[in-house]
Amino acid sequence: MFDSLRHTAAHDGYGVKMDSISRRKFLKIGGTSLALTAAAGPLGKAAAGSSRENVRGVQKIPTFCDLCFWKCGAIAYVEDGKLWKVEGNPLDPLSQGRLCPRGSGGVGAHFDPDRLKYPLMRKSLRGKEEWVQVTWDEALTFIADKMNKIKAEHGPEAMALFSHGIGGNFLKHLFKAYGSANIGAPSFAQCRGPRDVGFRLTFGEDVASPERTDIRNARCLVLIGSHLGENMHNTQVQEFSEAVANGASLIVVDPRVSVAAGKAKYYLPIKPGTDMALLLAWMNLLVSEKLYNQAYVDRYGFGFEQFAAEIQPYTPEWAYPETGIEPELIRATAREMARYLPATLIHPGRHATWYGDDTQRSRAIALLNALMGNWGVKGGFYYPVSMEVPAYPYPAYPHSDRPKVDNPDNRYPFAHEVNTNGIRKATISGVPYPVKGWFVNATNLIHALPDEQETIRAIQNLDLLVVIDVIPAEIAGWADVVLPESVYLERFDDLNVEWFREPFVALRQPVVAAPHDQKPNWWIAKKLAEKLGLGHYFPWKDVEEYLAYRLNTAGLDYGRLKREGIIRGEKQPVYFAEGVPDVFPTPSGKIEFYSLQLAQAGFDPVPKYTQPAPPPDGYFRLLFGRAPVHSFSRTQSNRVLMDMLDENEVWINQDIATRWGLKSGDYIRLKNQDGVISNRIKVKATERIRTDCVYIIHGFGHNARQLTYAYQKGASDAQLITRYKTDPIMGGTAMNVNFVTFELEA
Repeated sequence: MFDSLRHTAAHDGYGVKMDSISRRKFLKIGGTSLALTAAAGPLGKAAAGSSRENVRGVQKIPTFCDLCFWKCGAIAYVEDGKLWKVEGNPLDPLSQGRLCPRGSGGVGAHFDPDRLKYPLMRKSLRGKEEWVQVTWDEALTFIADKMNKIKAEHGPEAMALFSHGIGGNFLKHLFKAYGSANIGAPSFAQCRGPRDVGFRLTFGEDVASPERTDIRNARCLVLIGSHLGENMHNTQVQEFSEAVANGASLIVVDPRVSVAAGKAKYYLPIKPGTDMALLLAWMNLLVSEKLYNQAYVDRYGFGFEQFAAEIQPYTPEWAYPETGIEPELIRATAREMARYLPATLIHPGRHATWYGDDTQRSRAIALLNALMGNWGVKGGFYYPVSMEVPAYPYPAYPHSDRPKVDNPDNRYPFAHEVNTNGIRKATISGVPYPVKGWFVNATNLIHALPDEQETIRAIQNLDLLVVIDVIPAEIAGWADVVLPESVYLERFDDLNVEWFREPFVALRQPVVAAPHDQKPNWWIAKKLAEKLGLGHYFPWKDVEEYLAYRLNTAGLDYGRLKREGIIRGEKQPVYFAEGVPDVFPTPSGKIEFYSLQLAQAGFDPVPKYTQPAPPPDGYFRLLFGRAPVHSFSRTQSNRVLMDMLDENEVWINQDIATRWGLKSGDYIRLKNQDGVISNRIKVKATERIRTDCVYIIHGFGHNARQLTYAYQKGASDAQLITRYKTDPIMGGTAMNVNFVTFELEA
């Protein structure tokens, strides 16, 4: 078992037990030395081989965060060679000198005693979490031999890569050099994909990541299932606070009184699954009362007359029995939006895979924004800008005559990125061709994809599964080889040349050394490439040579970037009024209220409403979301962050709880419509949620035994999501289609 590799805090040289950090001490992280400063031994050393290792006193080393995709600029404090704290870099336009709780708690990732320490190879059945410790050379030789065999028997396209975040860039490069374009991330098909496609079909462009939302200048902000303040995207939350402080009118649509809903002028407790009905009713009223931005629509709109005719039946009275929202409240909120246009912003959200009609629902949100006339306008959606930093001049990638495996026969015609669930399906079926090897980097597919049993069936068809990660999450338990990656505070990564409100380039660099035998992603990719005979695709001797080349080619100072962490470019126009060309890259060259693209592909050119399936008797729709102190299922072994929130709760309406004899603090289990039963979870009985649904925070309920601190704490929504609907337009997986009931403790 892995027990022989497990170390206690005392064995690793900790000065304190990580679980002893108090909430009070954590909240003082910005101004005082955290308990982690008492750490000694290998985990406290500064980056090996650097001048920092033996430096006395406090060093301030810039980098950028990796605890979510936002990639905020940060400054790490290293005292006498030991990591002390992390705070925001004031030069960074994203963080503006402030980090969210996850970013401030990033020190816990470095000190996590559960993190992977050495390369491991499976010694028994997949899923048994039984490994043998090996050297890096042994692990990489085994992987290369397997990959060469797969290529010889099935072609290079039989290898697929699942990767999340900028840390996977060098692995993506390796896979393209190897000859496979089957590279996907759950962020598309399981999160933002429907939103991006819906906006592309309307404006010709998506809303990007970070989102191009001009929240700080919005005079009216509409949130539809967007939990700003809980889903902690740093810049947006800061701008949300600015907007509220400036008196912006806030409209929140949600079955649950979220943090944002508590600040709203109008709160609409909508019936889950009926958001499209509300959107259509809002648009109906704006058009029928001529409250929309007529000059903007006349100038930039295409197919508006057909659109107006299509939405004519969807009155507020029609929407009332569907949504549960009174007609006068629908009218009042639509008129409130019109009062402040064009500086009215209907937030596009991010996690958009809900009910199966998600691209059309996101397109309806895009159309509502179009009626405000806010695309390219202050207070709406700005045009992001970026630095000009050339790519490294690599050799051309090999050509493949095979299409990507995820979307055979173009079944989902508007999927512009790879669908991870499509790779999984092909791995099971062998159609359009076999997939025999997976690399999984920085994403826990057992928790990220719906229907974990389907994921396991796919894994059992593989000849090779390699997991590269910093913690032994559930997916690692199914791996043939587990490679321990250094955490973001211990490594270089690719440059962050962000598209944002103003241009900048940011550097991630090591501030301390990896504590054991962990390696950075770039090193893993380069060494494996050499064993595969692909070393010429990595001609630089190390990542710093690569980074310096790109920066020098752009006329930027690498030394300055290492010292400051951020180089900002000159400000550029971000609105039409400032000189941004008012061009829409759609087939018509305009905002497409009526989509000929969709019509020609056999879909509704204007969104229509489909009534959601009701819960079975005695069941409640399962909803899930985020917490401000955790990222997906990646951070539950981080002792600092778990001190803030170490288990999730299930929100149950107070009346429902009373009928079941439940009160806050009781423990129950959730059972879904297919008989799957969760771990124990604590009840939160509250009036802040509707009676027809329950809500839990995603990412808890781990059953990986090596996650000793997070093991079976709370319930996993992923285990309960055994059903999903596939968006017919782009292939995303809708997951809010599961229902649960309660199993009471004996």
